[in-house]
Amino acid sequence: MVDVDLDVPAASVLAVMGPSGSGKSSVLRIIAGLDRPRAGTVSWDGDDITDIPPHLRRFGLMFQDYALFPHRTVGGNVAFGLRMNGWAPDRIGARIDEMLEMVGLGGLADRRIQGLSGGEQQRVALARTLAPSPRLVMLDEPLGSLDRELRDRLATETRTLFATLGVTAIYVTHDREEAFAMADQVAIMRAGRVVSVGSPQGLWADPGSAFVARLLGHPNIVDRSQLATLGVALPGSGGPVLIPASAVTIDDDPDGIGKVTASVFRGGHWDVTVTIDGVELVGATSSPMALGSAATARVQRAAVVALRG
Repeated sequence: MVDVDLDVPAASVLAVMGPSGSGKSSVLRIIAGLDRPRAGTVSWDGDDITDIPPHLRRFGLMFQDYALFPHRTVGGNVAFGLRMNGWAPDRIGARIDEMLEMVGLGGLADRRIQGLSGGEQQRVALARTLAPSPRLVMLDEPLGSLDRELRDRLATETRTLFATLGVTAIYVTHDREEAFAMADQVAIMRAGRVVSVGSPQGLWADPGSAFVARLLGHPNIVDRSQLATLGVALPGSGGPVLIPASAVTIDDDPDGIGKVTASVFRGGHWDVTVTIDGVELVGATSSPMALGSAATARVQRAAVVALRG
């Protein structure tokens, strides 16, 4: 880690994205106190917390595997953090019921963990994390083991719950859609450094660098010198540029100099790849296009975004 500084305003969610090995999970473990930094200090709101043990930091941490206790009931799992934080027994029962209602598991306090689905286990883990009212909640790929449909639904539910409770959270994920659905701000990590921070909308519109653009899933990153091949005049002599897929119009054209090299159905549209003199360009079409067919690709010049390398 190198001078990692994450600004998380109260009652907001910061998503942390990055490739494998970039340091996302390590940051959470160091903040939580599970790992100690090799050098430097850990500060929270200006206070040095490097030597404060995890259970005294008042942070909540939820992992992808949930780490539920299989020998405890649903209610017993939710109660764990409350007992660790010294809650009175007469308050614990009411808090368990309150949290289970909030996560959609009302009435299941006596259920065994083994009898729950993956989505239900995720809700139990979330209820356990939130029950002691931590000042910061950290989630490390909490939905990573779930299928896409359930992941999308739970991401929306979790974001709504966080907003209702005023939760301050750091949310680690490799999934762009999950990060955008959950977060007010997104931090991008690379090799132990935070290289970019911005709103989901801002980062998507202007990633700033080719690395961030690729990580977010933009398909059209070309060198400025290749724009002339695509019929786009832009000042400058080199460097990467982003052509948003939404700024590309692809048409069948027997006289076109482009060749269709891929056509992938995405549900509401096809992603069609056209190759022009070795330059690949992806755009959305309302119908499939035959592989090998001739086509033209038009680019909205005003939408082209200059990037750093």
